[in-house]
Parts: sequence; C-alpha cells; structure tokens
Amino acid sequence: MLPLLSPVDAFQKLREGKIRLVDIREPNEVNAVRVPGAEVVPLSVIKWAPLPPADEKLPIVFTCHSGKRTSKQSDQLEKLAAGPAWQLDGGVSAWARAGLPVERGHQAMPIFRQIQIGAGALVLLGLAGVFFWPPMIWLTALVGAGLVFAGLTGFCGFGLLLSAMPWNKK
Repeated sequence: MLPLLSPVDAFQKLREGKIRLVDIREPNEVNAVRVPGAEVVPLSVIKWAPLPPADEKLPIVFTCHSGKRTSKQSDQLEKLAAGPAWQLDGGVSAWARAGLPVERGHQAMPIFRQIQIGAGALVLLGLAGVFFWPPMIWLTALVGAGLVFAGLTGFCGFGLLLSAMPWNKK
C-alpha cells in the first residue's frame, strides 16, 4: 500500500521540483480540474505507458479524483513506480479544497450519460413513429440490439460516434 502524502506537502514538493505528480484519471476526467504540472497517464494505459522509474531524488506521487482509484490500485502503481512512491491523500478534489492552484477546463457530459440519452431518445422516437409509419418499430429493435451487443462485447459503436463529436473534443 502506497503511503499518503497531504496535498499541501505535495504542493510544496512539486513547486520545489522534488516529486513527479502522475494523474491516473482518463483524459475526459482530467479536462474538468487538473493540477498544473501533473503528468496524465491514465490507469487504462499505465501498464504500457513509458513511465520513467522513480528514484530517491524524484519520487512519484499518484493521484486521481478522490483518491479511491489510487488506493485500490496501490499495489500495481507501486510496482510500476519501481522506486519511492506515494499517493495523494484525497486526490485532486482534496487539492482543490485546500485552495491549491488548479486548472479548470471544459468538461462535456460523460459519454455514458450521452449514450443513455441518445439511446432513450431513439427508442422513444421509434415508438412514437409507429403511429405514423409502422416500420419505425425497427428503430427501437435496432437500438435494443445495439445495447445488448455493447453489453456482451464491451464495444459500443454509438459511444465511439459520440466521442468523435465536436462537443467531446478539447
């Protein structure tokens, strides 16, 4: 288990260049609030990312939004650090609550919620359209089949389409 480092201590060490702060959140999460100077290496790719090993002069401090994800993956992160490492106590949200500098960006609605809204709207459109043109029921069936396929395989074409939309770009 990685030891905890308070946001204030981490800020002082980061400002002095004595630590590397690595944010393990996904890029769409980091866009909302991020710590200036933090490296972004998402947990989903951290095993394959070129993460220079930590050493006594420059240990790594891992962070996420609340600290829960970092705590759950503590053993894996400790191995990947290959040297001295900590986890930021309370994550980026504790950093912001402590009044330390953060960068705030534009954050689109999460893709999963966009998928739910889009799929629900298409189902309702298909059901309402049946009164005007009966074959519209197939739209509802197609959306249902797509959701089942996404659930079984983990591949969601609608999610990929939505992630390419301009409002989901930085």
